[in-house]
Amino acid sequence: MSTRSIRLLSLLLTSAVPAAAWAQPAPIIGGVTAGTDPTARMVEIVVLDGAARLPARMPAELTRGGVRRPVTLVREVDAEAVAGGTQGYVRGRYRLTLPTDAAGATVATLSLQPGSVGGYAFAVDGTATLPSSTAQALVAPASIPDVVDAPAAKPDVGNAFVGNLSNYGPIYAAYGPGTNTDARIEIGFKYQLFGAAGAVGGDAPWENGFHFGYSQRLFWNLGAKSSPFRNVEYRPEVFYLVPAKAVTDRVVLGGQVGLRHESNGRDGLDSRSLNTFYVQPQATTLIGDTVVTLAPRAWFYVGSLEDNPLIKRYRGNTGLFAEIGQADGWRLTTITNVALTTGRGSIDAMLSYPLQRVVPGDLNLYLFGQAFAGYGENLLDYTKRQTRVRVGVGFVR
Repeated sequence: MSTRSIRLLSLLLTSAVPAAAWAQPAPIIGGVTAGTDPTARMVEIVVLDGAARLPARMPAELTRGGVRRPVTLVREVDAEAVAGGTQGYVRGRYRLTLPTDAAGATVATLSLQPGSVGGYAFAVDGTATLPSSTAQALVAPASIPDVVDAPAAKPDVGNAFVGNLSNYGPIYAAYGPGTNTDARIEIGFKYQLFGAAGAVGGDAPWENGFHFGYSQRLFWNLGAKSSPFRNVEYRPEVFYLVPAKAVTDRVVLGGQVGLRHESNGRDGLDSRSLNTFYVQPQATTLIGDTVVTLAPRAWFYVGSLEDNPLIKRYRGNTGLFAEIGQADGWRLTTITNVALTTGRGSIDAMLSYPLQRVVPGDLNLYLFGQAFAGYGENLLDYTKRQTRVRVGVGFVR
């Protein structure tokens, strides 16, 4: 497989359709290899977020010969950032100097979470990483002799699976005056239900593709007295992330299938809710430093539509997610819905750009523009044709 294919494949391993980080994923050890210096190893660190920044030095813990030791990983070369669909990854190579006071130990385990029992197992006798499934599991527990020292108390004790949380949809707040939905706020996240964080596809177990996702949109009438929310929509779902596969050195295919519930949490005449089962293949290609993603979607309504009986006429059963952009530059995302039987539909567009490239300083925000035209921006007013233009800031895109 070519380098381009590997890069593209990495983009889709954890990308779901419209995705961006709810919380920055934890760094992952992607591999440990022997270098020219027998007293050192090269460690590949991966963060499944194209906007993340890798530090020059990273604390870690090495278990060798039954003894835990704090170590420091020192970055050798600049990180490589690649955007993938609606997210990306950052990869960096770090140098690990091996302690010399554990003679006879042929296996060591490296962990980025000091005090944990998991880690990346690798050989320390001059060979490469272990060819077993243990070495391939990024954070799988290794078979290690008795630990000499007990782990220190840490604030994150009991959150062993927090690394399984990742981005799912953008997080932003945008404002455009003059309507009853002046402001629009959106948040989202997804959670990998099985296996090591980010281990989807390849040699990973098939069940690792199951995820729980959640997104929420708030439409805020800031111009009205008391500034009420016009509508709030809750969208929990369960989906399977289809492992990505490179079909050429330029194109990677992936996708997802899932069951989504949408509701505005109201009762009476303002109640809106529906369930859909959807299928969404996805194709991603890398053109220079620009990533292009296309993902058509088809869905079927499941259960009763009594709260919104005309929704099929306005939202339809088909749509297209399209995105083009760069990891550290501009990014344009569009989501189009079409009702083929009536000709009605909508287009939702989002344009973002890092504020750090506009305003001096180290502000971790995006300049964010959002526009909508058509039917169904929110469930409450899905029969009304609307045009909206908003500007704001994004935390994740």
